[in-house]
Amino acid sequence: MSVNTHLTAGSSPAGGIPEVNSAEVASPRITACRRVPIPMPAHLSGPVARSASNPVASKQAPRARRLTADERRSSILQAARRAFSETGDVNGTTIKVIAEYGKISEGVIYRHFESKEQLFYEAVVEPLREAVDALVAASEVVDRDQPLTPDRQLETMNGLYRQLMATLTEVLPLLGLVLFGDPQVARRFYKQHLSVAMDRLADAWRQVEDRYGFNFESPDISARAVLGTALVLALESHHNRKFDRDRAVALAAEGTCRGFFPPITPSKARRG
Repeated sequence: MSVNTHLTAGSSPAGGIPEVNSAEVASPRITACRRVPIPMPAHLSGPVARSASNPVASKQAPRARRLTADERRSSILQAARRAFSETGDVNGTTIKVIAEYGKISEGVIYRHFESKEQLFYEAVVEPLREAVDALVAASEVVDRDQPLTPDRQLETMNGLYRQLMATLTEVLPLLGLVLFGDPQVARRFYKQHLSVAMDRLADAWRQVEDRYGFNFESPDISARAVLGTALVLALESHHNRKFDRDRAVALAAEGTCRGFFPPITPSKARRG
């Protein structure tokens, strides 16, 4: 096996150690390695592979369930009630403000309500309508299983006052804004909504009286008297911390069914 060696002119004779010309010894060239991407197989690429390499990504929180149209509408009304109640200003409470209260966009609101005015009315009217619906439904079945005795009539009236008070307390700030604000708005709201609610109650009570052969001469006035009483009790409950709700409801129910004032006999009058 022979080895070719380049010798300089002054190299040692054969058998010696040859001198190597350093100029002729090339420095080793180091070539930088270029990274060449290696294609991943299809079954190892994509989100599955990324989540496998990142355990945190694979444990993402589940998406929240999308609200139905009715649920979204209800949530918007709740946000509107808070906004109108806390600002106390119908004109100054914009759709943008309501959207911020509900943590949604203005566009979402406009998909369910045409205007701020409609939203305001619905925010006040919906709880009142739901309460009246419940009371009318209750009156339709109040004597379905057993006759309506005086005691059950008193119990029913007690529940009615509690239902009305709870509803009126919920919408009290908004009710004040609509009834004692713009006179035209107040008139329209009273005729189209509040008066209609009282007439529905009156008609339901008339049907109950008809089933027992009584001629209910003024159910419309009775319904307005009951709603007016419930409104005053709601105001007392809202503003008076010492207000005894249970006592007030019991007395109001008894007075409605049996009369607030006892009959007066002139012969028993005390003369001083």
